[in-house]
Amino acid sequence: MRAPLTMLLGLGLFAVLDANSKHLSGVYPVAQVILLRHLVLLVALVVARLVWPGAGGALRSSAPGRHLARAGGMLGASVCYFLAFRSLALAEGYLVFFTAPFMTLGLAAWLLREKLPATAWIWAGVGFSGVLIAMAPDLRSGGNWNAYLFAFGGTICHAIVMTANRGLRHEGGFARLVVWPAALAVPLLLPFAIAEWQPPPASDFLALAANGLLAGAANLCLAVAFRLANAARLAPLEYSALVWAVGFDVLFWNDWPGVWTLVGAAVIVLACGMSQRGIKPAPG
Repeated sequence: MRAPLTMLLGLGLFAVLDANSKHLSGVYPVAQVILLRHLVLLVALVVARLVWPGAGGALRSSAPGRHLARAGGMLGASVCYFLAFRSLALAEGYLVFFTAPFMTLGLAAWLLREKLPATAWIWAGVGFSGVLIAMAPDLRSGGNWNAYLFAFGGTICHAIVMTANRGLRHEGGFARLVVWPAALAVPLLLPFAIAEWQPPPASDFLALAANGLLAGAANLCLAVAFRLANAARLAPLEYSALVWAVGFDVLFWNDWPGVWTLVGAAVIVLACGMSQRGIKPAPG
């Protein structure tokens, strides 16, 4: 159960990260928030390696293409979700995100040649039916379609990251997982961040720094999970994020879910649990 539990921990951390980003998105531009996220992680890695020489392992990789694909996916997902959650409740954005298990399963079968049991597709389908149940009222009444499109773009990027994580499962350490995304994001975001910079007060600076640490911990958990198990075992668990999203919407924004959202969430939780039955952990 190490892989599923690590996956669930990572998804929980991502939910906290998204709630924190939603709080920041009303004040700070996307480039500034995501740039500081990567800089905080780089500083944390440098401090760790000063205290424990070589902490995190090597920086070079024998699979630079996969690292660049992962870095590009992370940057795209960060930007898209940040923009989506400016105007969407967390639960609404996560409903779009729940198309990710299908994408992850498909990419794993196509690019990584992983054999996926029929039960993985079946329970992914059941979970997605829960998504449709929860989304139906909003689809009938309309909504912020630009925000939904940003959420869908972030979902595609997330599936790319998950597939790259599995493809990099034979590489140990975490230093590469920090340095490669930062090497792509920092030079791309720096000009935009400087142009739109908003000086943060001390309280917001702590929130911005926490954003970086949460992102690092969440991405590390997901990378470790995909080193231990394949997409068939892990992808359906992404539906569990709806529970976090609904909880944070209520706790921080007093945004209570409707009856259909709760019914859909129950179906999703059932699919998450049943998806784990009969799936044997894949060898690393």
